[in-house]
Amino acid sequence: MQTAVEQGTVERVINDKGIATIEFFHPLSNSLPGKVLNKLANTITEAGKNENIKVIILKSSGERAFCAGASFDELISINDLETGRIFFSGFANVINAARKCPKLIIGRVQGKAVGGGVGMASAVDFCYATKFASVKLSELAVGIGPFVVGPAVERKVGTSAMSMMAINATEWYSAEWAREKGLYAETFDDAVQMDEAIEALANKLASSNPEAMSMLKTVFWTGTDNWDTLLAERAAMSGKLVLSDFTKNAINAFKKK
Repeated sequence: MQTAVEQGTVERVINDKGIATIEFFHPLSNSLPGKVLNKLANTITEAGKNENIKVIILKSSGERAFCAGASFDELISINDLETGRIFFSGFANVINAARKCPKLIIGRVQGKAVGGGVGMASAVDFCYATKFASVKLSELAVGIGPFVVGPAVERKVGTSAMSMMAINATEWYSAEWAREKGLYAETFDDAVQMDEAIEALANKLASSNPEAMSMLKTVFWTGTDNWDTLLAERAAMSGKLVLSDFTKNAINAFKKK
């Protein structure tokens, strides 16, 4: 039987219009162990190089949580700086893969997003959500901080909104709040309505000029050329903090809830 750290999948499907859907899954509310993070980053990178793909939809499985963030089971098992750095580099690699991908990425957020899930929603180029897609940056509550996802979240919602979430780390912020701050382009009453909107937008983009879209994306991400280095440094910061007794005790307490 697989452990929680070993579980999880990433799948990619391309339709006849050149729309690629990348879907990740983990049985624990779509949390993200290193295995899933690595596969997700590689899949996004490969899709960016595939000439048959015109636009990408990034989603998670299920009807409830979009992404519960870092895998607590993996976090609690980290016992040295290098292992911690490598784990948090997984989030950095996903964000950088989305940033560098020459194809526009549409995010589909059907439910709650925590920590790394907020980072992923921030790293896509256009994001739709349901009214159930509240957000939380819970890292400080377990003794770390949203260091790796911070640049992506701050770029999307601004320093003020990002710092509010980072400081008030146990508070859920509503999907409507996230829409007002610019994280979501629009929110919907249910996933059916959201999926109709995503399909319509993806079809429009699939028939648009690929070169123009690629150039637009480069313009959108102007000023982030240092993120390979920046996010690596942030991963090392989180990797150090996860070794503390405070963090290990906090994670164990969360797991017992």
